[in-house]
Amino acid sequence: MSAYKIFIVDDDPWYSQILEYHLSLNPDFEVHCFASGKECLKNLHLNPQLITIDYSMDDMTGDELLTKIKHWNSKVPVIVISGQEEISVALELLKKGAYDYLIKDDNTKDLLWNSVLRAMETQSLRDEVNQLHEQLEHKFSFEKTIIGQSPAITKTFKMMEKACKSNINVSITGETGTGKEVVAKAIHYNSDRSKKPFVAVNMAAIPKELVESELFGHEKGAFTGALARKKGKFEEAQGGTLFLDEIAELDLNLQSKLLRVLQEREVTRVGGNELVKLDVRIIVATHRDLQKEVQEGHFREDLFYRVMGLPIELPPLRERGNDVLILANHFIAQYAKENKQPKPKLDESAKEKMLRYNFPGNVRELKAMIDLAAVLCEENIITANDINYASVKGDQAFLAEEKSLRAYTCDIVKYFLTKYNNDVVGVAKRLNVGKSTIYKMISEKEIELN
Repeated sequence: MSAYKIFIVDDDPWYSQILEYHLSLNPDFEVHCFASGKECLKNLHLNPQLITIDYSMDDMTGDELLTKIKHWNSKVPVIVISGQEEISVALELLKKGAYDYLIKDDNTKDLLWNSVLRAMETQSLRDEVNQLHEQLEHKFSFEKTIIGQSPAITKTFKMMEKACKSNINVSITGETGTGKEVVAKAIHYNSDRSKKPFVAVNMAAIPKELVESELFGHEKGAFTGALARKKGKFEEAQGGTLFLDEIAELDLNLQSKLLRVLQEREVTRVGGNELVKLDVRIIVATHRDLQKEVQEGHFREDLFYRVMGLPIELPPLRERGNDVLILANHFIAQYAKENKQPKPKLDESAKEKMLRYNFPGNVRELKAMIDLAAVLCEENIITANDINYASVKGDQAFLAEEKSLRAYTCDIVKYFLTKYNNDVVGVAKRLNVGKSTIYKMISEKEIELN
């Protein structure tokens, strides 16, 4: 957690030092002292999260300083410390936006400590409410998370709407990169569970020996390294939604344990006996054909029927027609906003090139393609030459396989080094990265020059 920045404004250096010392006992506080109101105002660019001010100073009154601070940021808490006990003064300052009004006496430092902690808690709660409001009203609305107008994606929207109106389990299938987790979040945040947690677990990313503990939790001492009780993902999602991605990667032994939890709607932590009742909606996802996995003996048939619930199949991008261009323009606008740049335009050659491509990496691949094209384009026009989807590994699609961001970065740099005859300086300038970054990739054998 980053330090909580506090300004102390008082023209009595001795008193400032007392308050600074007391507050600095909390290692999470970063305290700065200023001897005048003007000095405080000059340093507001440091973005304090709370300010204490002396009511009576030589250069300006506390009333005047409070007004200037609130004009800079109306939300920053300001605590006024005064030698006056006049209730009318305190009430007037509180009306003008002061967070608290403290009298200078032997108890001030303790009262200030408590007031600061209350202000922190209030700000934290406000941030949580704002974040939830953002999620509910903007981030997870269908229209802003799953972009498109094709018949294939419209069919998906209809199934999602049905899922939002009930608590039935949901199974989402689709190729890698089609946006399965985005759909799961949209269902959760548009359901009556929206104010409870959404917990996502990628089954393929958890070591086999840790899956049971991760899902069901464990008691202290249950195994080596279990130093304290830990809630599992089921408990974390209580009242909300548990999203189990890549469910087909779960081995048969753990499938049977998962089945029992889903049937009984209760869980027992590893190494414990306490039964924890569950109220959790399950959404699962996989890029595999679960029915085929059942037929081949890799997935339990009884678990299949338990998790299948309402099936939602996400269409691959190659079957969504003109959605490619709708999504491309969405990602272009997103790139421009995030990088504070003018929005590039797609010329006809770029559009034609994308519409001819089959996008094995689906929406994820399209986004990577657009981000790169926006970097490479000249005069804010994206042409066919800026659309690069061929991997350095022959004609394999750039995102046909899932890799780390670092690995993709190396692939991009390698591609352009090959294209521009190993001109490190030129490629660094074109990709807007430091040439030392490329030299480091080469020296560490992440890239081999031709």
